[in-house]
Amino acid sequence: MRPLSQWCPPHGLIGVFTDIDDTLTTNGAITPDAWQALANLQAAGLHVVAVTGRPVGWSEPFAQRWPVDAIVAENGAVALVHPHGQGLRKLYHQNAVTRAVNFDRMQQVLAHIEQTIPGAKRSQDSSGRETDIAIDHSEFTHLAPEAIDQVVRTLQEAGMTATVSSIHINAWFGGHSKLTGAQWIVEQLWGRDLNAEMDRWVYVGDSTNDQVMFEHFAHSVGVANIRRFEAQLKHPPRYITAQERGAGFAQTVQHLLHGQV
Repeated sequence: MRPLSQWCPPHGLIGVFTDIDDTLTTNGAITPDAWQALANLQAAGLHVVAVTGRPVGWSEPFAQRWPVDAIVAENGAVALVHPHGQGLRKLYHQNAVTRAVNFDRMQQVLAHIEQTIPGAKRSQDSSGRETDIAIDHSEFTHLAPEAIDQVVRTLQEAGMTATVSSIHINAWFGGHSKLTGAQWIVEQLWGRDLNAEMDRWVYVGDSTNDQVMFEHFAHSVGVANIRRFEAQLKHPPRYITAQERGAGFAQTVQHLLHGQV
C-alpha cells in the first residue's frame, strides 16, 4: 500500500464507490467532512455509490438523505435508488421466490451458529436484512479471532458465501458480491459496462470484505484503519490514507479533486 500522495487519479474519472462502516463513518455516524466530500464529488459531476454489507432496512434513511446516487446493500444483493421524479426504490439481484427460499435457509443456519458457537450472536441490525445474515464480532459483541474463523467455517460448510467486515461476519446464498453489485448498479442506472471502464472508477474501503474491490479496481484506496486487517489482506488497496475512517475518506476526495492530501 503506497501513500495517498503518490496516487495520480485517472483522467476521465466517472465515479466513486465507497464502503460505509469505518470508511464514511466514525464511531457509527457519518462525519461532516465525509458528508461534504460526498457532496463535493456530486458537485464535480461524478457518480457516487455506497456499497455495504449493512442491511437494506438500515440503509434506507441514508439513501434518502446522503448525496449519493445509490446504496448497494447486503453485499451486492439489493440497491436503493432515486429514479427521477420518484421516491426511493429497491432493486433486487434475486427474484422473490429465490429470496424467500434462501431467507428460510439462512435463518436455520443463523440459529445453529448461535446455539453451537459460544458468544456468537446475530447483529443488532438483523431485522432489516432481506437477503443475508450477519453475526456481530466487533460492533456490540466481541468475538475472538478463533471464534470468527469457526463461524466462517460453519457458514461455508452450509454452502454460504461468507465475508468479514470491520464489524460483522456476513453470509448469503448466491454468487453476488460487492463487485457484482457494483457492476449491476452501473448497468441498471447508467447503461454502462463497469468491466470495460474499471480504470475510470475509484473504490474506497477499510476491511477484508473490500478485497474483491481492491483486487479489481486499479484506483483503490484504503482508509488508514485498514492497518488493523493488513496481515489478513491477500489483495490490499493500492493506496492508503494518513487518516482514519471519515477523515480518511475526506482526504481521498480532497486529493482526487484537488491533488492535495
